Amino acid sequence: MLNRGATMRVNHKRVYRTMKREGLLLTRFAGKITRPHEGKVMTARSNMRWCSDSFEIRCWSGERVHVAFALDCCDREAIGWVAKAGHLVGEDIRDLMAQSLEARFGAGTLRVPNPIEWLTDNGPPYVANQTRAFGREAGFLVRTTPAYSPESNGMAEAFVKSFKRDYVYLAELHDAESVLRELAAWFEDYNEHHPHRGLGMKSPREFRNTVNAA
Repeated sequence: MLNRGATMRVNHKRVYRTMKREGLLLTRFAGKITRPHEGKVMTARSNMRWCSDSFEIRCWSGERVHVAFALDCCDREAIGWVAKAGHLVGEDIRDLMAQSLEARFGAGTLRVPNPIEWLTDNGPPYVANQTRAFGREAGFLVRTTPAYSPESNGMAEAFVKSFKRDYVYLAELHDAESVLRELAAWFEDYNEHHPHRGLGMKSPREFRNTVNAA
């Protein structure tokens, strides 16, 4: 981010040393993956595979906000999202599919222009018959991860960790209403400004604009 639009580029190793000295580095991941996924979720081009998952935000009031999102497995853009103070159901995921279609291909779009994989875990809202049927009618190639293998949807899992670390855990989570008000700004900031190593430290929108310009 320091090097975006800079006339003199900053050496990343110098930044790392400075942050380490000042105690500003993130805690290293100390977990243990017991069942590594050897496949490849990332795609070479946008609109080949979208992945989706859901997560929970616990508010200080005791309320819980549930969020689901759709992520492009090439450019990492969070194409669409839905959220509410309660558990998500199949109808919410179908709304997410429709919202994502319009966000990528224009208002009123009912079907993808080319087959796109829709990759999710086996959560009830995703595997509901109506949801799977809706996806197929929209032209998606509906795919679910193998049972007990969440790593197969690793890009979505990584997004959840980054989103919670960089937005949720830094926010004031008074109640569900205040969180729901903030979500749109968090997703917009992620798409516009959040750098990714796999995208040459560009944000999802920067990467898409670069590819489209080329």
